[in-house]
Amino acid sequence: MVREWAVGLTPNRAEAYWALEQQTLLAQLRSGRTGLTEREARRRLASRSELSEIFEGRHAWLLLIGRQFKNPLVVILLLVSVCSMLLSDWVEAAVVLGIVLMSTSLGFSQEFIASRAFERLARRAMITAMVLRDHRPRRIAAHRVVPGDVVLLEPGSRVPADGVVLSNQEFFVNQSALTGEAFAVTKRAGPVSASTALGQRSNVVFMGSSVESGTAQVLAVSTGRETVFGRIVEQLAEQAGPNEFERGISAFGRLLMQTMLMITLTVLAIHVVLDRPAVEALMFALALAVGLTPELLPAIISVMLARGAHRLADQGVIVRKLNAIESLGGMTVMCTDKTGTLTSGQVILEIAIDTQGQSSAEVLRFSALNAALQGGVKNPIDDAIVTKAKALDIPFQSIIGHQTVPFDYSRKCVSVGLLDSTLGPILITKGAFGQVLDRCVFLDHPDKQLTTAARASLLGLHDAWAQKGYRILAVATRRLTTLTEKLSTQDEQELCFVGLLCFIDPPKHDTADMVRALAERGVQLKMITGDDRQAALHTARSVGLSAETVITGGMLISMSDQELTHAAVSTSVFAEVDPSQKERIVRALQRSDEVVGFLGDGVNDALALHTADVGLSVHNAVDVAREASDFVLLRKELRLICDGIDEGRRTFANTMKYILSTTSANFGNMVSMGLISLVLPFLPLLPAQILLNNFLSDIPSAALSGDLVERESAIVPQRFELPMIRNAMIFFGLISVIFDLALFGLLFWVIELTPEVFRTAWFVESLLTELAVLFVIRSRAALWKSRPSAGLVIASIVVAAIALLLPVSPLAGLFEFQHLPAWLTLIIIGITLLYAASVEVAKRWFFRKSGHARGFSVSCVD
Repeated sequence: MVREWAVGLTPNRAEAYWALEQQTLLAQLRSGRTGLTEREARRRLASRSELSEIFEGRHAWLLLIGRQFKNPLVVILLLVSVCSMLLSDWVEAAVVLGIVLMSTSLGFSQEFIASRAFERLARRAMITAMVLRDHRPRRIAAHRVVPGDVVLLEPGSRVPADGVVLSNQEFFVNQSALTGEAFAVTKRAGPVSASTALGQRSNVVFMGSSVESGTAQVLAVSTGRETVFGRIVEQLAEQAGPNEFERGISAFGRLLMQTMLMITLTVLAIHVVLDRPAVEALMFALALAVGLTPELLPAIISVMLARGAHRLADQGVIVRKLNAIESLGGMTVMCTDKTGTLTSGQVILEIAIDTQGQSSAEVLRFSALNAALQGGVKNPIDDAIVTKAKALDIPFQSIIGHQTVPFDYSRKCVSVGLLDSTLGPILITKGAFGQVLDRCVFLDHPDKQLTTAARASLLGLHDAWAQKGYRILAVATRRLTTLTEKLSTQDEQELCFVGLLCFIDPPKHDTADMVRALAERGVQLKMITGDDRQAALHTARSVGLSAETVITGGMLISMSDQELTHAAVSTSVFAEVDPSQKERIVRALQRSDEVVGFLGDGVNDALALHTADVGLSVHNAVDVAREASDFVLLRKELRLICDGIDEGRRTFANTMKYILSTTSANFGNMVSMGLISLVLPFLPLLPAQILLNNFLSDIPSAALSGDLVERESAIVPQRFELPMIRNAMIFFGLISVIFDLALFGLLFWVIELTPEVFRTAWFVESLLTELAVLFVIRSRAALWKSRPSAGLVIASIVVAAIALLLPVSPLAGLFEFQHLPAWLTLIIIGITLLYAASVEVAKRWFFRKSGHARGFSVSCVD
């Protein structure tokens, strides 16, 4: 069956092309071993969709700019600027528009930079390739390769398409960026099972991988977006959803908008019913809307995030997406690999043992000969064997000639045939324990049969060392009569089992401490590794991770999404995991309302990094992983993540100080003025006075960006909880209303002040109470136990002085203020102090009742 795709001809997706015989596949692709004609290739290319087309129009700068205005806070600020213009307050309008411009510019620049991740993926395909066209080799641009082309690969070649090996000569490919496998793997012609995992398809090469050694002819099957690489690109090109912090800010913006509409429309309607002048009522209602808005919030957030990014850079963490800093503070789960993060990343051969479990120089020598003489690309395991042999002065170089049967995934072993000066012709096989044992019929010596009991004993020996966390390889030999004939896999039969090699990748010296540090911060660490279950379990136990349950890659295949969601939360170790399963684990944890961080460094990690709430990569990761991440670590250390979490929580704490204090004070003042305006025969504050009050109160609030944060605020994950914010706004706002109404009664009915003096007194009291609530609510601790920053104290003193001195300054007439008697000023100060004391008492009850005595830990609820 042949099916046309946008990228050309390719086998039906339902049919695993790696399991087809070559002739069948060639027929389906209407190709041959000599490739395509130039005419046919051009025809197929004409109907092909370029990989770069995935991005076409997705990140146009106009669309990026438009996306910034989807934030409710930005919409509110634009409305505020319009209201300010209607009130003829051009300064306020200019300030607010400036804040909008700064905020949207920052968001635009972040998204524009992030979009390069997708473009970088496309550019990686812009290489050249050697193909057979019209029966002869021809070099073309790699993006012009089409399904059916026969590609010629040699050392250094970048693979331009997903394809099947037609012929090969000691062909080794590095596909670590896609599969996570650190070592170069051998590829050979011949079909494999349809159920074979991506990383183990020994007859398939993937676009984006590179040739380490050897040569091959490859039949291109999938190109462009139909390749494994292209499908990753296509998924990355989908815009990531808002992170935890962005969702919280959006929900808060909607809350403010709803509250503004409710207050302003209610006040306006009642004023109209009371037959107040329509224009005056409208201006007053608009002023109330402006007064309720925390217009400096985007600017304050930007300043705080910039401060946090600078501090993190000093600690070795580069911030790529500023908004992710606060999500890092809210992280509840951290997913990471084992090798190089929890462990040193260095393979060490701890010991070579014989079949009795005793240290054996002979087994070490056999393995050293195999490691030193095998063809293809050496890997860290071979290096570790040779290093150990040299350290123990084990001779392994007395050879006259040798041949190699390269490693491949189906056999999981590598063999070397050699002519040794003392042993004569001999075959030495090294590989996975089970695969080597299955090829053995002798034990220790060619004249000693490997009995069932002996097999059981070897299995027990293997398990004993594996449970200690060692990675086990087996070594076997076979005496040869001659070395003249070329060796093949058929020679790896009737072997003699001689011993085991025990490798270890020890944990870093501080890993256990960092695991505890993360747990103290309320963050669960989860290990996701491709290593076997026993090795993963041992590492988990040695660093203090819970190892009661382990989910393997095989178990993941059979689990439904619902089952995985339920199991993932209580599981700390995921072993034998295929790279493609990482994103699924991340999504399962997110469905359990976890804020998930993911640390990765390969192309195979890009989707998980893209999906995670917090994506972390390292400086030497592949470009795609770095571009898809929110943070880049200059060192692959958990300590840097702990530092980042602390910084994120400090930033979040200061953001919440501003939100709670400003919304509570503004809500109380606006409700008070709205109520009092219904009774007074004049406006309690003129629109210009409301705007001035709002502007002055924001000055000390801006200093919160550098405020000190108590350690208690960084103990638990910090997350937006909209009901708590709404309740705090109403609760503390109503306390403000009570004191405002008391002052109103005193000023209007008892003292009977003129409208000008009334407004002046009201303005001073309103501003001083806003400063008071800022100092009280900024900390969960008692006011006298919490030390504010010097900047906050100075800014507050300056604003308080302005509030008290403005009525006697030359500017008093501009805002229609009048001089206040000293006794009235003292009454206002006394009311302010009593208000602060009342809020201090109420604060303890509120946060204890809402369960936030030490911070915020519940997810955002819209």
